[in-house]
Amino acid sequence: MRYAHVGLETAEYYVPGLPADYVSQRYGIPLAEISKLGSAENPYGSSPAALEAVRDNLETLHLYPSWTADPLREKIADTYGCDPSEVICGAGETEILSLITRAFCPPGDKIQMPGPCFPIYHLFAEAEGRIPVLVHTATDRQSMALNVDAYINAIEPDTRIVYVTNPHSPSGTWLEEAEVRRIVEASADALVVLDEAYVHYSDTPGYIHLAAEYDNLAVLRTFSKVYGLAGLRVGFGVARRAVVDALLAVKPTWNMGQLQISGGIAALDDHAHVARTVETIVKNRMYVQNRFEELDRFQIVQNSRANFFLVEILDPDTDSTKVFEGLLERGVVVKDGSVSFRGLDDRFLRCDVNLKQHMDRLVDALADLP
Repeated sequence: MRYAHVGLETAEYYVPGLPADYVSQRYGIPLAEISKLGSAENPYGSSPAALEAVRDNLETLHLYPSWTADPLREKIADTYGCDPSEVICGAGETEILSLITRAFCPPGDKIQMPGPCFPIYHLFAEAEGRIPVLVHTATDRQSMALNVDAYINAIEPDTRIVYVTNPHSPSGTWLEEAEVRRIVEASADALVVLDEAYVHYSDTPGYIHLAAEYDNLAVLRTFSKVYGLAGLRVGFGVARRAVVDALLAVKPTWNMGQLQISGGIAALDDHAHVARTVETIVKNRMYVQNRFEELDRFQIVQNSRANFFLVEILDPDTDSTKVFEGLLERGVVVKDGSVSFRGLDDRFLRCDVNLKQHMDRLVDALADLP
């Protein structure tokens, strides 16, 4: 008997930043001379406290973990002043995004997101039979700021989830608390998901406290960025208990392993690692912005509050894919906006903020392009 294989109508998938070893092998460039600026990773690596905790818990791998990651939920609750029942943990923030899609948007209904945005928002929606609505509101290419009035006006009766990313990806732009509140209060029939993956670099504590005020708000964070645990896969969300209970009902039973739980707990107390990372990113964000003044074919989109920024290509004789490939040949890895972000055209690259020598390599490589 022959079986028909049924899959997605369009199998679009996430395009991550290229790994440094791939670029090294492909172009014959020593690994030490590669500047990986396409994944928003921590330039100092993983939290030392988390690494120690992971090593200390290797002997627990034969034991099933808490199915709700309760030790980590309790630590997060203690850190942010909420109840453990108001915390959901996942294998990276991305897993929680998939749970939210299943729990709060019926098939055929809409999920609203700023355009362009983190691709997982619309990829998960489409894979689950929901309708992603990318709302492009920015009229100023040199700010890329979200037009909150237009965003609110786009919400429809069958919109079930409304995404707000703060700082926004890929632009790094920032919404003040009053603007976030406006979106939440205008979304009475939808769950607002405030994605704060990059919030540590904003020089603010973020808005996680708002989750206690609104029934229809979930605030998400990740351990992949400032804590340097991208390879461990740890994320969490804070929301009212009714929201968290719905997510627990759809999540895989044991989605968090012993090492993820112990590493996440330790990372939350590694204040020295966080402070060092944030100080470096903020300092070098300004440094690279000043260096871009040397270029006449490229300019930075201003006011990023994240650990990345957009580069606009001013030269009409080239495009983002050509520049992306030219940078790869010079050992610099960035994101091609036309490939990595739906609705971001071929005039943009997204580049990480990293150590000073990598910022210099980026600017020098752009200046060297024919």
